[in-house]
Amino acid sequence: MTIPRRALLSGFLATPLVPLAGAIAFGQEAPVLPLTRACMDGDEPTLSRGAGPFYRPDSPLKHDLYLDAPQAPRITIAGYVFDDRCRPQQQSLVEIWHADDTGEYDQQGFRFRGHQFADAEGRWWFNTVVPALYPGRTLHFHFRVQRPGGEVLTTQLFFPGEPANANDWLFEETLLMTIDQADDGQFGRFDFVV
Repeated sequence: MTIPRRALLSGFLATPLVPLAGAIAFGQEAPVLPLTRACMDGDEPTLSRGAGPFYRPDSPLKHDLYLDAPQAPRITIAGYVFDDRCRPQQQSLVEIWHADDTGEYDQQGFRFRGHQFADAEGRWWFNTVVPALYPGRTLHFHFRVQRPGGEVLTTQLFFPGEPANANDWLFEETLLMTIDQADDGQFGRFDFVV
């Protein structure tokens, strides 16, 4: 028996953040870190990736994108936004856009497009659907992330174990989400450091 995505998201939101800075001896400053996949576990750089030809500005403010295809396989994607000293960045802009469950991007409106601002703990999340493959690309989500007053990071997140990863020239292992199976879809996790 697996757990529903809602329970996984609730657990993510209920777990208190223990920042790396709290683990540093009193009086010491946390080290400056390069952009990393996960602030807490490594020094691999988080690579930027182009916005691609399907980016559209002015996406709506919303968490729930799955309503645009209620029968498609569901996924909840969640994580934190940290700065280069592993401090959570509240009010960071997190924007997502992706193909639908047939591999098409909405060119007229804002299906599968949205943005939000990280909460007081630096957390963000979207409830959406698993995008379909389309020629030349593996499964992926596009993101733009910007902490208040910071530069914009434009990147893409990928699915682990996807056979098409090996043939996608934009694929990068450090941009893999961690995926858990839920009884009603998947739960993906990725922390941005900007």
